[in-house]
Amino acid sequence: PDYFDEIGVFLGASYFRAVAKNLNYGLSARGLSLNTADPKGEEFPNFRSFWVERPAKGASSLVVHALLDSESAAAAFRFTIRPGETTIYDIEATLFPRVQIEQIGLASLTSMYFFGANDRGGVDDFRPEVHDSDGLAIQNGQGEQIWRPLNNPADLQVSAFIDNNPRGFGLMQRQRDFRGYQDLEARYERRPSAFVEPIGDWGEGAVYLVEIPTTTEINDNIVSFWRPRTATRTKGEYSYTYRIHWGIHIPKPLPLAQVVGTRIGAGGDETRRIVIDFAGENLKSVPPADTKATVTSDKGKVSNVVTHPNPEIGGTRVSFQLAPGGEKAVELRAQLLRGDDPLSEVWMNRWTP
Repeated sequence: PDYFDEIGVFLGASYFRAVAKNLNYGLSARGLSLNTADPKGEEFPNFRSFWVERPAKGASSLVVHALLDSESAAAAFRFTIRPGETTIYDIEATLFPRVQIEQIGLASLTSMYFFGANDRGGVDDFRPEVHDSDGLAIQNGQGEQIWRPLNNPADLQVSAFIDNNPRGFGLMQRQRDFRGYQDLEARYERRPSAFVEPIGDWGEGAVYLVEIPTTTEINDNIVSFWRPRTATRTKGEYSYTYRIHWGIHIPKPLPLAQVVGTRIGAGGDETRRIVIDFAGENLKSVPPADTKATVTSDKGKVSNVVTHPNPEIGGTRVSFQLAPGGEKAVELRAQLLRGDDPLSEVWMNRWTP
């Protein structure tokens, strides 16, 4: 009763952040992204005005209205903020484009990924990992749950996950063990995840992931957002409702094992060894002999796929070798199966030199 926690902040352009109980600030969300990763430059809309509704006595939520303005568009926002073990932002947004916008980003999230167990090229640092988020989680309209580990690439990378009526997507921090970071100041294990849950029909489009090279942890080099398939028309009106869950877990996970670690290193003979750890309650009731892994790539060659129990996490480890064969980018996909039935979410990754 005598201590009041800060639960959220709106600061800089259309950026805003939130925290949940026992967590610290980490990644940010944005009201709108325009021309992200465009060689001509990005446009940054601004929240120019805010109105706060006076809450009734005993209220458990706070309502904030905001006006967003930019050269290409204006928008009205209504945020209903509910703090707790998971802090929830219910967002109602109405967009008014001033021009036709081809490269729009809705429900944008912005984070930092410097290095981790899957991407330590050229790293000279006492810490094992440094990141606000370690992966992109997607629940698509086809009923799949996807995990895409983040990377700090040598060159700008843009990935698009085409979908129809997505169930949700978010930049997640799954590594929650201090020993994974060894940073007493930044405390990356206490950074929140942010998962966007669309409300209503969002139609056809794609979840985008932009990975920007960085040489320091002070830069937010990761962006993810939803882009509708159809461009927004000049002087049109578009309404979107969605919910951002700021916390630790995906709010409504499928009953599948999740990826808890991705490690990449030298495999010998110009190959890369890739190791994926899966953990989940469902794996505990499946005999190891009935568990198999399927691994595919669009280029290069995958070999020596091995699946075996990992008693340290109570899960299953999958390892394989990738021979890139001089390719500049290889799309990889892996999943645990029992027969034809999925046991795990889908692991997807883009390998680059």
